Amino acid sequence: MEERPETELISIPATPRVSTPEILTPSGQRSPRPPSKEAKSSNAWTPTSFKSPRFLSPIGTPMKRVLINMKGYLEDVGHLTKLNPQDAWLPITESRNGNAHYAAFHNLNAGVGFQALVLPVAFAYLGWSWGILSLTIAYVWQLYTLWILVQLHEAVPGKRYNRYVELAQAAFGERLGVWLVLFPTVYLSAGTATALILIGGETMKLFFQIVCGPTCTSNPLTTVEWYLVFTSLSIVLSQLPNLNSIAGLSLIGAVTAITYSTMIWVLSVSQQRPPSISYEPLSLPSSSSSAFLVMNALGIVAFSFRGHNLALEIQATMPSTFKHPARVPMWRGAKVAYFFIAMCLFPIAIGGFWAYGNLMPSGGILGALYAFHSHDISRGILALTFLLVVFNCLSSFQIYSMPAFDSFEAGYTSRTNRPCSIWVRSGFRVFYGFISFFIGVALPFLSSLAGLLGGLTLPVTFAYPCFMWILIKQPTKYSFNWYFNWILGCLGVGFSLAFSIGGIWSMVNDGLKLKFFNSN
Repeated sequence: MEERPETELISIPATPRVSTPEILTPSGQRSPRPPSKEAKSSNAWTPTSFKSPRFLSPIGTPMKRVLINMKGYLEDVGHLTKLNPQDAWLPITESRNGNAHYAAFHNLNAGVGFQALVLPVAFAYLGWSWGILSLTIAYVWQLYTLWILVQLHEAVPGKRYNRYVELAQAAFGERLGVWLVLFPTVYLSAGTATALILIGGETMKLFFQIVCGPTCTSNPLTTVEWYLVFTSLSIVLSQLPNLNSIAGLSLIGAVTAITYSTMIWVLSVSQQRPPSISYEPLSLPSSSSSAFLVMNALGIVAFSFRGHNLALEIQATMPSTFKHPARVPMWRGAKVAYFFIAMCLFPIAIGGFWAYGNLMPSGGILGALYAFHSHDISRGILALTFLLVVFNCLSSFQIYSMPAFDSFEAGYTSRTNRPCSIWVRSGFRVFYGFISFFIGVALPFLSSLAGLLGGLTLPVTFAYPCFMWILIKQPTKYSFNWYFNWILGCLGVGFSLAFSIGGIWSMVNDGLKLKFFNSN
């Protein structure tokens, strides 16, 4: 479009083109559409491109004030995002009053948890060099892919990708996106909930033993019964309606995670090391079995960086305007969160392996602390540490279960065209909690489950974001950006296959060992 002469710039079109406003969410927030690439690069005249003519340069000129006000209005109104009315009924997008603080709480709660406790198990199979190297590479890699997801949340003007599956459908296509992403994201949510039930129930059992003491005469609950207690508490807390409503729980989970992570590695390092400790990587007689162990260990490292399946969901809870896009507070909160995540994961992995070496039990550093130092550390400190772990597991269960709750309610609302009643919503969450409980009872192999989870869900964190960046942003072919993302994506898919095989082998091996011990 040809540029208009300067003398015509003061004329205002009678009917400027304005996009259709979106449906307001209960929080009353709207999301203006960011400008397209063409609008940024083009010099064509638009209603928002008013520039004051030179003869209107005095600041107090009334016409100039009118033009400036009109420009700001058109910028706000002309970039509105069209939202699905159904989003106002679903837990993730029901409230859009989030901010950078909420983003930090949610990311920290999702990023630090029980997976840090099994990191020293991976070091027992990898050793010092490969353990530290793999942990560092995984941290930098996942931080880059998190930045990609934050940028792609509003990559297309007029559209917010509120869920990981929606972004995958936009990149890979409607059907292929669902096939590639739906299973690993649902498996990550359900698998994490199952693992949380395992570690939470075991920790509650240890907490009871510490508080009760050796002279306790009461009949203690069995491990399965402790799993049931933890599941019941999680179901009660899961009745909070949406993602923003659990911000307080996420804050509790973040604080408890930082506290108990620091307490565990400090207590482990401050005590005398076992006399038979060794730092040689564990191995089996056959080279193939040792390779499977290494693959499972790398899967544990990959699983320690979870939470990318929640990044878009967390960002969807924030208001977004043309001048103040949601990616700014989201990335600000994520940077703070992942600074503290690094301060938790690296010390607990390195300090735990230094304190216990290859004597580390398969359950992780928490079990090692109780087994080796339960008589050296005061019962009060041990009990506080275990109680903090329970609080963190209860908080993490909520945020990782939210995508599953959202999927259940999306299926219901799409069929009935009405929001879920409180009884239907409660029924979905009770059903999900007890399904996770039964899976946990059937597969009580925490370290093996962590390796398998890390392998199967690795593309969600390390591979798919790189491919989606190429397909949506379309960097110049054969450029550094193009090659870099293709290489990272292909490596992520290859590692996923290898780590999954290692996790399956480890689970089968643990199952055979359990069957052998029970038979004897």
